[in-house]
Amino acid sequence: MVISRTPFRISFFGGGTDYPVWYKENGGAVLATTINKYCYINCRYLPPFFEHKSRISYSEVELINEISEIHHPSVRECLRFMKVKNGIEIHHDGDLPARTGMGSSSTFTVGLLHALYALKGIMPTKRQLALDAIHVEQELINENVGSQDQAQAAFGGFNLIEFGGKEHIKVSPLTVDVSRLNCLHEHLMLFFTGFSRTASKIAAEQIKETPNKKTELTTLSELVKEALKILNSKSRLTDFGKLLHESWKIKRNLSKKITTPKIDEIYDSAINAGALGGKLLGAGGGGFILIFAEPNVQPRIREKLSKLLYVPFSFESLGSQIIFYSPGDSLLRS
Repeated sequence: MVISRTPFRISFFGGGTDYPVWYKENGGAVLATTINKYCYINCRYLPPFFEHKSRISYSEVELINEISEIHHPSVRECLRFMKVKNGIEIHHDGDLPARTGMGSSSTFTVGLLHALYALKGIMPTKRQLALDAIHVEQELINENVGSQDQAQAAFGGFNLIEFGGKEHIKVSPLTVDVSRLNCLHEHLMLFFTGFSRTASKIAAEQIKETPNKKTELTTLSELVKEALKILNSKSRLTDFGKLLHESWKIKRNLSKKITTPKIDEIYDSAINAGALGGKLLGAGGGGFILIFAEPNVQPRIREKLSKLLYVPFSFESLGSQIIFYSPGDSLLRS
């Protein structure tokens, strides 16, 4: 049996520039971090004593005999990609709900690939995990997804991720003083709006509009550099929050589906209560919203947004890990 633990992520700047339709021609960059909320994948070869060959448990339970019967697209394509022949049991648990802007689908794919590699006795690099997950989601499932979530889930940490060119992805950990990062963390608030959405459907419209949004996407990429300058300088961190506000104003114009009147109402309430900036996480439409505010005004913001679930979190730096490994009977290995 193998258990993988893979973190969810928060993206600050550059979202939208990590879609291949953009970065293959223009390059792209995002600034993001993983947090201490995780996706757990419990995986083992299933003993041959059941009427079904494999058991897949997530929000549904699938009892199947052939990989082609699997409804869950990531499970189906990961098993095909890893050439798993024997019966298998997969069980998923997550600290956060799916379809909420935290990169959950890519986190699941990275975690599942990691577990399947471990079952085969293989230790992939973080880069290999990221590239494999990107391949599965973009080429095999044909999802409308970018490339930042897979990289963040695999590598973990607070990173500048650049897209395009020969390396495809380049992950550079932030070299920022710990006290500076702790101060940044103290300025961040995470709320669950209660709305879930299918990111691929929202991203499809954004991808369609990409040729008409060159100015906006170029600006979003440039804001990544601005944010890095703020974090690596002695300027006030409030500038980071104001930059988030500018980025959100641009991003919400990339597609009509990114925001909703309800989301705008939540965001405006936070700003009116003293927040300096923020953004809806992920492709848009719902899920988690990040608010940047000085610590002294945060109680007022929490009171204003009392109908929403407040989610405390911390930064994490380990990325996807195998936290339990017991290979079991080698006769069951594929």
